[in-house]
Amino acid sequence: MLPAGADDGDLYLEHTVSESLALEEGRVKHVSASTNQGLGARVIKGEAGGHAFTDRLDTAALMQAAGSARAIAESGQQRSPVAIHREAQAPLLYAATDPAAALGFGERKALLERLDQLARSIDPRVKQVFASIASSFSDIHIVRMDGAYIRDARPLVRLNVSVVVEQNGKKETGTAGGGGRFSLARLVEQDHAEELVRKAVRLALLNLDAHEAPAGTMPVVLGPGWPGILLHEAIGHGLEGDFNRKGTSVFADKMGKQVAARGITVVDDGTIPDRRGSLNVDDEGTASNRTVLIEDGILTGYLLDRQNARLMGMQPTGNGRRESYSHPVLPRMTNTFMLAGNDNPGDIVASLDRGIYAVNFGGGQVDITSGKFVFTTSEAYYVENGKVQYPVKGATLIGSGHEVLQKVSMIGNDLELDPGVGTCGKGGQSVPVGVGLPTLRIDELTVGGTEA
Repeated sequence: MLPAGADDGDLYLEHTVSESLALEEGRVKHVSASTNQGLGARVIKGEAGGHAFTDRLDTAALMQAAGSARAIAESGQQRSPVAIHREAQAPLLYAATDPAAALGFGERKALLERLDQLARSIDPRVKQVFASIASSFSDIHIVRMDGAYIRDARPLVRLNVSVVVEQNGKKETGTAGGGGRFSLARLVEQDHAEELVRKAVRLALLNLDAHEAPAGTMPVVLGPGWPGILLHEAIGHGLEGDFNRKGTSVFADKMGKQVAARGITVVDDGTIPDRRGSLNVDDEGTASNRTVLIEDGILTGYLLDRQNARLMGMQPTGNGRRESYSHPVLPRMTNTFMLAGNDNPGDIVASLDRGIYAVNFGGGQVDITSGKFVFTTSEAYYVENGKVQYPVKGATLIGSGHEVLQKVSMIGNDLELDPGVGTCGKGGQSVPVGVGLPTLRIDELTVGGTEA
């Protein structure tokens, strides 16, 4: 069904089983299980791409999907058939087994109830507990236009805990979570689930006593781990191939030029075992990769799927991703983080005369084209004369990603990856990702708050 003038194309067959349990008011109230299966057919010709899909796996539906993709791409004559061959794969990054199989329904229910009881026992001010445990297992088959056949089996799990505390009529919320590409049983090992509960309660109680955040331009220190979401949103998207090929990213035509302060190295690495954003192969069958995007402040790479790589005269980096068989491929991040520096984290915080130490983030908004962002902190502290004074709430960080990179003056030696909760949205699609950051000093950043 592929046309003679096609540059690329593939068939993507998916079978995904998902399960989740959610607890509130002391008992499991929501249980869901679903199966999603179907086939996506793509034909790529120049900058055009035809994508069609079906959730019916009979011969007529499959032929119709392939024919529709061909028509969308304005295809011409058919090309000769190719021989299908199994493509060699690198060592597996995760076990190809259903993560739900290791922990029965009754065990998952008991776990959530135990976490609810633990949260309430920690402090009498805990009034509400919400907890959920979810898993999915995707069996993926890809046949490319060159005849390569690739198979991948992807587990994914996640545990979330949220608590509401109340004191003198004042309520605050704390949230924690974790997960990755491993078995559900791993979530209950080594007191991991209980630690998430303790963290959620700690954050909620912390905000009961928090002051209103100051407002103005000041130095800001970002804590390690999850604050890397700022790097992901404000900078990572701007390094994706489609935006740079079209010239809409602030990083377009900046290859080989200094775009960040010296000492900053940013990496996208989908080869880290068990991480939420890791993949054996991307959704085009390209092996996952470690791509250095910025090295010592110099732009050295973009994140590329096969189509954008070909049009830009570059090699694909294993970043072609799609939410499911019913979605087209887009260049997307996997696990994106900044490498550690040499500074002691304590010295970085102590360097603040007056500023904000942002340890954890909540929601945010980003203009991908310009890199301008607004992020809300969920755990932050006011620092004066090098010492933490008190927690603050309502602090928002406002800036532009490429400008922030130029204002970094200290990089900690404490790189951490997030606990496994990241989900990235682009083009109406969501995919699991990872982020990471060492403690970082930004010399100047606009802080939005309600205290003068």
